[in-house]
Amino acid sequence: MTIFSTFSPSVRNNLTVLFAAGLCFWAGLAGLLPTLPLFIETLGGSGQQIGIVMASFAIGLLVARPYLSRLSDERGRKVVLLVGLSAIAVAPFGYLLVQFLPRAIVPLTIAGYTLNLDTSILAMIGIRAFHGLSIAAFVVAYSALVLDLAPPANRGELIGYMTLVNPIGLALGPALGSFLYEARGFTTAFLAMGLLGIVGLLLLARLHEPYQPRSDDDAPPKAFWGQLWSGRVRTPAIILLLVGLAFGTLSTFVPLYVREAGLALNVGLIYTASAAASFMSRLVAGRASDRYGRGRFITVSLLLYSVGMGIFWLAESAPMFLLAGFVQGFAGGTLIPMIAALMGDRSSPSDRGRTFGLAMVGFDVGIALAGPIFGTIADQLSYRGIFGLSGVMTLIGLVIFATANSKDLSHSLRFALGHGRDVYAIDLPSQPQPSQVS
Repeated sequence: MTIFSTFSPSVRNNLTVLFAAGLCFWAGLAGLLPTLPLFIETLGGSGQQIGIVMASFAIGLLVARPYLSRLSDERGRKVVLLVGLSAIAVAPFGYLLVQFLPRAIVPLTIAGYTLNLDTSILAMIGIRAFHGLSIAAFVVAYSALVLDLAPPANRGELIGYMTLVNPIGLALGPALGSFLYEARGFTTAFLAMGLLGIVGLLLLARLHEPYQPRSDDDAPPKAFWGQLWSGRVRTPAIILLLVGLAFGTLSTFVPLYVREAGLALNVGLIYTASAAASFMSRLVAGRASDRYGRGRFITVSLLLYSVGMGIFWLAESAPMFLLAGFVQGFAGGTLIPMIAALMGDRSSPSDRGRTFGLAMVGFDVGIALAGPIFGTIADQLSYRGIFGLSGVMTLIGLVIFATANSKDLSHSLRFALGHGRDVYAIDLPSQPQPSQVS
């Protein structure tokens, strides 16, 4: 971590404050993972309804992502970070208030299919969608700010270190949430997560905004969605879509799957194992990718993700569930920082938020689809089967990345195996410029 000694005191202070706020964000968000599906069940939710509520998180993501991504480029990163942590602070209180709503049955028609939901489930859908603003705002602004501060030659290394907030938060949050739930119930667990969001907001008040948006009133605004199918964004977005399906399954259905398996296992330990592995991978993968290229690390991470979901599918004991969480965590801890660094390579500071935000849209859609689709399948079959399907999705992502990450099959295979450069990178030494890419 000698890279931090090369920064000025003001930059190191910014990174420290940002890291601490990131810990509050991820711990506050992840602390609800072991308890929220169970809370929805106490309100009368079926497996399908639990999936719909959990997937509503992605509604907020999808609706807010374009605006917040542009806002981070046009108004700066700090204001968007504040939006993200505000959602973390407010949403847990909203969930608790649902218990006091009058109950009534309301028909909800989606694509010609009618679901009869009571008002508590509908309220949970709305609050969960609001909660989705957190990821749409914080992840994009956090990554863009780190990339703003990182020297191009050490971009992967700094991203790897700074995204350690994710596994640490994912380790602390679920463990704390599970402990408080088992000791004091839902109310204490939820209030603690909201308090973490408030602490994060106080920390961000000390953050100095280093990125200065350019004022260029004569330049026409770039269409957000129009860039989604460009060569530099298309394949990362598709990969994250398929990984989002797996992650959405993991974050929504693990507590119910463990109960279906009849195991006396603290579900928070699975998330802790995942976080520990993610921590380990981020320590080494980012720095190594600066030297050996991003491609081979994305390839390996997608392969490991498929293996991890396959172990979940086969798991029948607590050690198997913990192993599956560990493998999945190692894969996710490599993949997400690598995609962030890759999109940093492929963008300039003035469009960094848009570019990374577009790639993350795939992840949003995957999470949105995972809950209702796999929840319906689980109601008909079992929770075990949907984890096997998730492994198939990530394996398809590996094939797509290996064959379509560049301008043609030959370049794609070379980059995926670590034997070629990223032809879409625009600001790394010795990289071809975008005009050279057909």
